[in-house]
Amino acid sequence: MKRLALVLGITLLAVPVKADLTHKIQSSVQLTVDGAGSITTRLPSSMTVSGSNVTLDTTPVLGTLSSGTALGYTPGAYSITTAGDAFSYTESYIEGDDVPTVLSTTVTSGVVPVLPIMGQSTTTSGGLAGSLAGSVASDGAISITAGGAGTTVIGQSVISIVAD
Repeated sequence: MKRLALVLGITLLAVPVKADLTHKIQSSVQLTVDGAGSITTRLPSSMTVSGSNVTLDTTPVLGTLSSGTALGYTPGAYSITTAGDAFSYTESYIEGDDVPTVLSTTVTSGVVPVLPIMGQSTTTSGGLAGSLAGSVASDGAISITAGGAGTTVIGQSVISIVAD
């Protein structure tokens, strides 16, 4: 019996016991409504002329830019330099963007009512919250309600147990 008590005593002293536990619960809800936006770039007017074995008789002319009117373009006049020889001729004109009447705008209820439209435009519509909602109850229960277009709702619950 003494031997058993001795073995039991040595065993209990030899095995340390650690019972430090950390229990953690985190719950969260994230609501997002996309904003409306527009990025525009005005394109310039441009004119190019190229050729070989041609002679310029009358110079092509770009008109004067004034708001609300087209720039205007008068083509050039050319003649062949050496009759009977091969020739090439190219003339091109691109009308640039007019000065826009809408230079800035106001967002109303996630909507941009009037946008400047130019040579290069990228537009995104805004989200509409509608019935978008989310909550975390005191017991950690998550409640989420979907919204309109352009919205996001994310509910998350993280439970961890860590032994130190």
